[in-house]
Amino acid sequence: MLKKPSIQRTILKTLSNKRVIPVESIKKDVAESILGESTENIKTNYAISRSIKNLLSDGLIEAFNSDHSQYLRLTNEGKQKLNNIALECESTLVSTSWDGYWRIIILNIPEERKSEREALRYLLKKAGFICIKNSVWISMLPYENLFINIKKDLNLSSEMMIIVTDKLDKETEKEFLTLCGLNK
Repeated sequence: MLKKPSIQRTILKTLSNKRVIPVESIKKDVAESILGESTENIKTNYAISRSIKNLLSDGLIEAFNSDHSQYLRLTNEGKQKLNNIALECESTLVSTSWDGYWRIIILNIPEERKSEREALRYLLKKAGFICIKNSVWISMLPYENLFINIKKDLNLSSEMMIIVTDKLDKETEKEFLTLCGLNK
C-alpha cells in the first residue's frame, strides 16, 4: 500500500479538476488510480477515509452534505498546497533555458491577507523569482501560467499584476541579468 502523502496528493489533484465531487467518487478514483484496488478492500477504504479526514482537519478541503451524499471541494489553502506540490514535483519542472521573456510579478496584498501574501512570496522564491523591490519579483523561467491560476484561485485581480515582456531598456536588462546571476 502507498503512503498517506501519495493518497492525499491524489485526492487534492482529483478535487482540482472539478468544483465539488462526491466522497464515494473520490474514494473509487483514488483506489483505482494509485492503489489499483477497489474500495471494497477494508485497508484501502480506511487509508483513503483517513486521508480525507486529515485533509479536512488541515483545512485543505471542505465537506458539504446533501440528502443523498457528501461532497468535497478544495479550499484556498488546498489550492495553495496543490500549487506548492506542483513546484516541488520533478516531473513538472519548466525549461531552465531563457526564452527571452521576463516575468515580472507585482504584489500589493493588504495586511489583513498577510498569510496569503507570505504564501505567495514563498511560492515565488520556490519558482526562482527574485525580489527586486519590496513587492516586485522577476524571473526568466516560464512560471507565469501557474501564477495566473493562483491569481484567479485567490481572487487577487487588483492585488497581483503579472507582466511578461521582452522589451526592457539595456541598463535594466543588464541589472536583471546580474540579479539572475548571468551577467557579472
